[in-house]
Amino acid sequence: MDNWDEIRTAFQVARKGTVSGAAEELGVHHATVIRHIDALEQRLGVKLFQRHARGYTATEAGQDLLQVAQATDDQFTQLAGRIKGQGEGVSGDLVITSLDMLSHRLTPVMVAFQAQYPELRIRYRTGDRVFRLEYGEAHVAIRAGTMPEEPDNVVQPFIAQRVSLVASAAYIDRYGLPDGEADLPRHRFVISDDEKSRAPFERWLRHRVPDSALMYRASDPRNMLDAILAGAGIGFVMQQECAARGLTEVIPSLDEWAAPLWLVTHVDLHRTTKVQAFLRFLKDHMKTLA
Repeated sequence: MDNWDEIRTAFQVARKGTVSGAAEELGVHHATVIRHIDALEQRLGVKLFQRHARGYTATEAGQDLLQVAQATDDQFTQLAGRIKGQGEGVSGDLVITSLDMLSHRLTPVMVAFQAQYPELRIRYRTGDRVFRLEYGEAHVAIRAGTMPEEPDNVVQPFIAQRVSLVASAAYIDRYGLPDGEADLPRHRFVISDDEKSRAPFERWLRHRVPDSALMYRASDPRNMLDAILAGAGIGFVMQQECAARGLTEVIPSLDEWAAPLWLVTHVDLHRTTKVQAFLRFLKDHMKTLA
C-alpha cells in the first residue's frame, strides 16, 4: 500500500465509528479524514464502510483491512517502545572504534563498563579506516592526531597518547644502544609499513634516519611490538609497555611524539543515556589510559 496515512485514518474511523472521533484522535480536520477514506476506497475498488446516521461501520472488506492495520499499529507501538527503551537505558549495542594500538588499554575499561550494565553488548571496531558516525557505524570514536572536523560531530579532547623509543634485551645484546639521537642512523628500526602514517613519532623517525635503517615494517601494531620484543629493531611503544615488557628506553621521550586523542560522537546520539554513561565512565578511568 502506497499511503500508510490513509490506512491509519481508516483504522481510526473503524475504531471510533465516526469521522469526528477519528479526526480528534489523529489531530486532523474532519475533511482530511473523509478525503483519506474516499481515496482509499477508490484505490482498492471496494467500500470499506457503511455510512449511516450514527457514523461509519466497517464492511467485510473494511474488517479485513482493520485486522492488518491493527497488527501493523501494534508492531509500530512495540518498536517505538523498544527504541525509546534503547535511548533511555544502557542496553543493546554500543559500538566503539579506535586505533588497534589502544585496544590493550581500552578493552579493560569497556569490560568493566559492561559489568555494570549486563544487558549491554559491546561492539569494538579497530583499524586505520575512519568509521563514519553519521552513517551509524559507531556510537563513540576515539581518534588520534589533529582535531576531527566532520560536520555534526561532537568532539572533546581526551588524553595525549605518549610513546617511548625502546629496544629489547635481544636487540641490545646484538647491536648495543645508540649513543644519543645523533647515533640513531646506524641502528635498525621497526616501523609501520604505511609510509603515509600520520603518527607524529613515525614522521619524526623517518626524518632522522635513512630509509635503509627501517629494516622491519609491519601493518599492525601488535606485529610491530612482537618484532621489537624479538630484537628485530628499535621501535616505538606506548609508555606503559616499557616496564611491563622489560624494554629499555633508547632516548628520553619527546613531547612532539605525543598524539592527542579525541572523543568523537554524533550530535544525534551524543545525549543518549548509554553514550553519556560510557563517556563519563571512560573519563573517570582516563588515568589508566594516560
